[in-house]
Amino acid sequence: MLHLVEMALRQPELFFMPRDSVRLVVGIPTMGRRHVLSAALPQIARQTRIPDEVVICAVAESDVDETGFSDLPFPVRVLMSRPGSCRQRNGIIDATPTSDIVVFLDDDFLMEPSYLARVEQLFIMHPDIAVATGKVLADGILGPGISVADGARLLESRADLGSLSGDVQPIYNAYGCNMAVRMSAVRRGDLRFDENLPLYGWLEDVDFSRMASAHGRVVTLGSLQGIHLGIKVARSSGMRLGYSQVANPIYLMRKGTMNVRHALYQMVRNFAANTVRAWRPEPWVDRRGRLKGNLRAIGDLLRGRLAPQNVRNL
Repeated sequence: MLHLVEMALRQPELFFMPRDSVRLVVGIPTMGRRHVLSAALPQIARQTRIPDEVVICAVAESDVDETGFSDLPFPVRVLMSRPGSCRQRNGIIDATPTSDIVVFLDDDFLMEPSYLARVEQLFIMHPDIAVATGKVLADGILGPGISVADGARLLESRADLGSLSGDVQPIYNAYGCNMAVRMSAVRRGDLRFDENLPLYGWLEDVDFSRMASAHGRVVTLGSLQGIHLGIKVARSSGMRLGYSQVANPIYLMRKGTMNVRHALYQMVRNFAANTVRAWRPEPWVDRRGRLKGNLRAIGDLLRGRLAPQNVRNL
């Protein structure tokens, strides 16, 4: 209770956020997945709490089909950026200076219809929360991927969501595919996604969450639910991802936003999986490319050349 009183004195604006004045924005970075984005946007229209705006940050005009925007019950704004998920997320932050909440979604994440309403309620009820992430009911990234139609059917067959009470749990980091951010914490801490993590930005959600934890709680909420389709189109090459699986944890460990235990776990788990499965890889995973990237990063580490930005040259 004392920490809430102290927060109220330092940041009174957090405790006076009437529901009818909350500006909630959905931010979507995208690249090379026009058809996925076009299919996912109408799903946002099913929300019981319609976003005040959807801001898309794309890399090329061909990434976005604007022909269906007029049929959506919310305004859509399209930004252009150079490639890089961190750079694109920062573009969304810069373009939404008056927002109260930004819900960052991957372009292939489908929300359960009460998702945004529950985010808004959560942030009003708990003014000390800086970042919240939901429960992924199915994650296509772990398999061949899930179609938009199948993802929508999975959401329709969901279990009872329950209430917000007793459902909020602390978590080390949010999952970048669905990450709600209190923008007053972002502005207060001058928080940014680290653009030294280029391209796909492996572990940028961990880095951002740990920086945000200095300005509020980072939590997960079981009744915030959705499906991560895990569409394989336009993802990083196996070798680049494999390099990032080693380079990025070490970079974040040196930076201080990832502890040694988590960094080692990430590297050992991925290196072991790539080594074991390289000879009989899953059809949807370039295990040999990832293993080659792992080994290239380890070599650069031994030579003192390791840096996340090296993936641009692979």
